[in-house]
Amino acid sequence: MIRPILISLSIFVLIGTTACQKTEEQTAPAAAVPEQVASVSPADSSDLPLLGEAPIWTLDRLDGTALSSADLTGKVVVIDFWATWCPPCRAEIPGYIAMQDDLRDQDVVIVGISLDEGGPSVVRRFADEWKMNYELVMGSEEVAAAFGGIRAIPTTFLIDRNGQVRHRKEGMMEREDYEPFVRSLL
Repeated sequence: MIRPILISLSIFVLIGTTACQKTEEQTAPAAAVPEQVASVSPADSSDLPLLGEAPIWTLDRLDGTALSSADLTGKVVVIDFWATWCPPCRAEIPGYIAMQDDLRDQDVVIVGISLDEGGPSVVRRFADEWKMNYELVMGSEEVAAAFGGIRAIPTTFLIDRNGQVRHRKEGMMEREDYEPFVRSLL
């Protein structure tokens, strides 16, 4: 009797450490960007499929100024849907900070789209504490839906210089495992 309970508990903990599930009212219906899961790192960009054109969006930064997809034209963009309360999201932040530092000169832009309901002040305090050095904007249901719906966070999209989505992942991935996907598009 104890063994099945321990197995169930272990599975629950494993799932809980890789992604935070969203509630039904937070989840938008699936749309255009299909899911692609890769278990090995790509050697070059030809190893990543074209998943479709990235959605056009405009969202507010934490200071209230706008950031749009048009501002990122010609750059490799990592779009990360996340929240301050999500442990796997938090685990990825140091890797994104380091990646932004290392790849900024190669026109890589990381954009954290916060799904926090507490508003920009909550995210701003968190970002200051964590010394987040990449673009942070407040998400919306419309943008989540445009990306095909967000079932769990973190959910991350990799967009090439031509505005094509090349990779989508749900859940956490260590920097050393994810960065080769980004570098394959440089």
